[in-house]
Amino acid sequence: MCQPVAVSEALAETRAREQPSLLAVGTVVWLASELMFFGGLFAAYFTLRAEAVRWPPADVELETAVTAIATVLLIASSGTMHLAGLAQERDDRVAMKRWLVLTFVLGALFLSNVVREFLTLDFEISSNAYGSMYYLMTGFHGLHVLGGLALMFVGLAIATGPRPLASRRPAIKSLEYYWHFVDVVWIGLFLTLFVIR
Repeated sequence: MCQPVAVSEALAETRAREQPSLLAVGTVVWLASELMFFGGLFAAYFTLRAEAVRWPPADVELETAVTAIATVLLIASSGTMHLAGLAQERDDRVAMKRWLVLTFVLGALFLSNVVREFLTLDFEISSNAYGSMYYLMTGFHGLHVLGGLALMFVGLAIATGPRPLASRRPAIKSLEYYWHFVDVVWIGLFLTLFVIR
């Protein structure tokens, strides 16, 4: 009689481990809504581009090479974020902190380039339709990067806290999903604004 109870408890525990966490599911649903938001910005950009006689305007100069370097840094930060997640799975707090700090630094370098561009560009959000779309698209993305950098502090608090890292896996996984999302959106923005133009 005792054995079937133990088996059913083990089965229930296995099923609980196999189910995705509510935080991870909520993060994915929220990121889907963010994808629709950025999809709307891309749709507006390409609609304005299709209607314009000249796109971008002749006086628009972007520093593509510098932004390409910043883009490489952001893409590299996806790799370091993944390594932080792997360290968390191995219960390696030191490596997790190291990879999170490196991810933060790479993201901060990327964001500092966005701010530098905003301060040095020869056009403004009100200059023309291109300027409006450029600042809206890169500005909203920059806010998402800033939010991700703030979440890195949550990850560092988890890495330094007393609770077992395995119990905090959904939080770190959600941070990882978010950061990869931010990077993928930027690749689309970079190709649209700096390469295809």
